[in-house]
Amino acid sequence: MILAQITVWEMVSHSKPLPLVVMISLVLISILSWTVIFGKWKAFKQARLNNAGFLRTFRKADVLEVVARAVESFPISPLVSVFEFGYEEVDRQLKTKGVLRNKMAVERSLQLGISEQMARLERHMNWLATAATVSPFIGLLGTVWGIIDAFSALGMAGSASLRAVAPGISEALITTALGLLAAIPAAIAYNFFTHQLREMSARMDDFSLEFINLAERNHGE
Repeated sequence: MILAQITVWEMVSHSKPLPLVVMISLVLISILSWTVIFGKWKAFKQARLNNAGFLRTFRKADVLEVVARAVESFPISPLVSVFEFGYEEVDRQLKTKGVLRNKMAVERSLQLGISEQMARLERHMNWLATAATVSPFIGLLGTVWGIIDAFSALGMAGSASLRAVAPGISEALITTALGLLAAIPAAIAYNFFTHQLREMSARMDDFSLEFINLAERNHGE
């Protein structure tokens, strides 16, 4: 194992400029992708936990004002932001008209809250999609260059020898492997978080209906 690691490191350290740039680029893409993956995983986990706690509080409350006083306990919950958008509109109508007259305005406010939270949760998702799509092609560039270099060395040597083609072929295989190692986790994570986003969006849509029901019970005509 140690010998194999040393051999790979020696192949990388003796690579020509273009394959080396490709390798470094793929390593950086992989590092950034994993940074985004861990960040999104943490964000979704915290959002789910805060959503669950906030929903319990919301469903136990009889009036919106009680919920409004409890939102500070769930700062990371996307549902809190949706609630605040809706509550501000309800409060505005109550101050001006005394009752909740314009339900459509409340629905629009809730939808704005949902849109804002979806935009926040989708942040950096485009990076994962880009990494999953582009990394194999960057690796393919290094692969093609390595094969070209191998055939060039073979032509200069004038005979088919392993010593002549080994450097180019090794560079080609390493860049291919790095491209796949960068692309596969990014693709899996993108699909997983896309599913999480759909679930979160559905949960916020359902909550907006619960909010309107409670608002109408409290302040409807």
